[in-house]
Order: sequence, then structure tokens, then C-alpha cells
Amino acid sequence: MIGVVGLGLSGMATISWLKARGLAVHAFDTRDNPPGLAQLPSDVPVTLGPLDAAKLSQCHYLVLSPGLAKDVPAIQDAGVEVLGDVELFARSVEAPVIAITGSNGKSTVTTLVGDMAARAGIKVAVGGNIGVPVLALPMDAELYVLELSSFQLETTSSLKAVAATILNLSPDHLDRYDGMAGYARAKQRIYEHAEHCIYNSDDKATRPAKGGVSFGEQGQYHLADGWLSKGETPLIRSSDVCLLGRHNHFNALAALALGEAAGIPLAAMLESLKHFGGLPHRCEPVADKGGVRFVNDSKATNLGSTEAALDGFADIPGDIILLAGGDAKGADLSPLKARLGKVRELICFGKDGAAIAALKAGCHLVASLDEAVPLAASLAKAGDLVLLSPACASLDQFKNFEARGARFRELVEAL
Repeated sequence: MIGVVGLGLSGMATISWLKARGLAVHAFDTRDNPPGLAQLPSDVPVTLGPLDAAKLSQCHYLVLSPGLAKDVPAIQDAGVEVLGDVELFARSVEAPVIAITGSNGKSTVTTLVGDMAARAGIKVAVGGNIGVPVLALPMDAELYVLELSSFQLETTSSLKAVAATILNLSPDHLDRYDGMAGYARAKQRIYEHAEHCIYNSDDKATRPAKGGVSFGEQGQYHLADGWLSKGETPLIRSSDVCLLGRHNHFNALAALALGEAAGIPLAAMLESLKHFGGLPHRCEPVADKGGVRFVNDSKATNLGSTEAALDGFADIPGDIILLAGGDAKGADLSPLKARLGKVRELICFGKDGAAIAALKAGCHLVASLDEAVPLAASLAKAGDLVLLSPACASLDQFKNFEARGARFRELVEAL
């Protein structure tokens, strides 16, 4: 019998995958009424509430939800093998896998590489932390492109990626790890057994133990004289890349390096870069109102994301009007001050809006996004960019960052 701990999306996909292979399953969840409970097959026994080591020990092995740490006492005391759904996938997959992790930009690069492969006529499947559990992906794909979180990598040991990358590392999930060192160790697991390691030349924490191909300011894939280049060879003009922002051009370089390592034809990758405009809520163009561009970066739920966005738009001809705030989850926001040189107007809102407002003289503190957007429009002039990049989670005022971004879009459209 196999124990599946956690009835979220990945847990339910794992149960279906195991049952399809004729294996007996016992489900566990610490919650009394977890999502997915109503969809659980009637022949799968389930134990709810606090985990019990004695019951867990009766399983051949445990497939653990990414949301639960391996060091939970009951799991440690069970004395059986603990793995994740990505590990099950790795043990059964035969097609090549591109594996992508990092603190910021994972979903954009994962989707972009998937688009590159699809344009090349490759039967590609995209999933993982990006939304579709790995065990719910079709098993007949010619190439898999996976976004992997540090939590997923904790329980993965057999993944032999044809190409793997850590895009960047900035403080996140430090309530789970012993500081940045522990977080970095979890991310570094993506390079184990990888054929090609792609790293960020500007972030030492992303470097593999040996070898690798780099992207970034000093990387083998880099920006030079208005071009995305590899070494001395220009590949595509920056102005021809549909993605907005310098940081996204670095994401594009990472995608090119990954794609080349996996054998995706260059022509298809360059065509993708001309048309792929990014994901919703990630530096997403919303509107141009009288020469003022409005950009939705609601996915910037931490400091590193907002810093990347501000760096990415540092070269625009006008100024930035930054809308920031929400729940900072206890993070130190003071490093943002060094990135505000291009920001002419700072408009702050939400639970920790005042903490951000304290970083710049003459800023504007309002109660909500509904007040922030009209104020930004009144302060903007042609050539400026109004950027929602909150540096905070949204849960103080919204259901999630998607709801925050959708409200921003509605407010802009109503101007």
C-alpha cells in the first residue's frame, strides 16, 4: 500500500496515477475537510487530522505533498521512504525533461520554452508547479517542460533533466528553511543528474557545482548593443522581443540556452520570442492611455520580483509611477529604496503600504488599489509607465494576486 499525504491537486493526481497502475492507496490529510475529499474514489481509505506515525509506517512508501515538510515528526518517525510526485514521474518518464526553478520568472520561462517547442512541431507537455501536476501530464509527450518549486525538489532525487536551470535566488519561504543557505540547497537539487546546467552569471547562488552554460550580464547568452546574443553572435534584436522589460529579456536568454541544450531549433525559438507576450499578471501590458502605459505585475508578491521589474524598465524614456503594497509577510522592504531612482511617484496601499511609503519622500499613501489607480493616472504624463508591482502578497485585500491584477485591469479600463 502506498500512502499519499495531502489531497491537493498533486495528491489527487498521484492517487489517480497509482490506481491506474493497480497499486493500493491510502490517503492522508491533516485537514478535517481538505479540497478533493469529495472526489476521492470510494475504494481509497482516508485518514484525516493529525498525522500518526504508526499508520504511516504501514505504507510501503509515502508520496508527500509539496506543502508539507519532510521533517514533520510523524513522517520522520514512520521510518519509510518519502518521495514526491515529481520523483514518481522521474522514475517512469522516458522522454527528455527541461527543468526550471528560481525565485522569480519560473512560470514565464517555463511557458516560453513550451511555446518554443510547440512552434518547432515538438509534442510538448508543460506542467509541475505551474498548475498541471506532473502525474496529470500525458505520458506520450516528446518533451516535458517542468516548473519545479524548492518544495518539490526536496523530495526529488532521480530526475535526469536534459537541461536544468536556477534562474535566480532571492529570499522566499525562509519560514521553511534555515535561511538562504537551506533554500539554495533545495534549489540546487535540480542540477543533480542534469545533462546541461544553465545558470545566471549575475547570481552566484545559481551556479552548479561544476560546468554549465551561463546567461546574464556577463553570461555566454547576454544582451549586447540592442541584441540578445550568444557569444559574439547576435540572435534577435531586443526591440523584436515581445516580452516587456530588461528582466524578461534575461528570461528569454535563459529560455534560449535551455532550448538549445534540448535541441529545439533556433528558428522556432526566435519566432516564439517575437510573439510570446508573457503571462497574465507578470509585467502584462494592460493599456496605453494618452501615451501612458499601464503594466500589471501583480504576480510580484515579494521584493525580488518588484526589484526585477524596476530594473527591467530602467531604460524607458519616461518615468515610472509605482503602485506597491499589500501584505509583506514580515519581509524587510528597505532594499527597495535603492531601486526607486527611476520612480517619480510612489503610491502605496494595503497592510504594509506605510512601510513602503517610508522609503521615498513625497510619496502617496492611500487605502486601496481603487484609490491608487485614478491617482496614478492623474499624476502621469505621456511617456510614463504606471506599474503595479506590489512587492507584497495580496491576501490583505484580495483573494489572490490574480484577483488583484484583474481589479487593476478593470480600474485602468474604466479611466
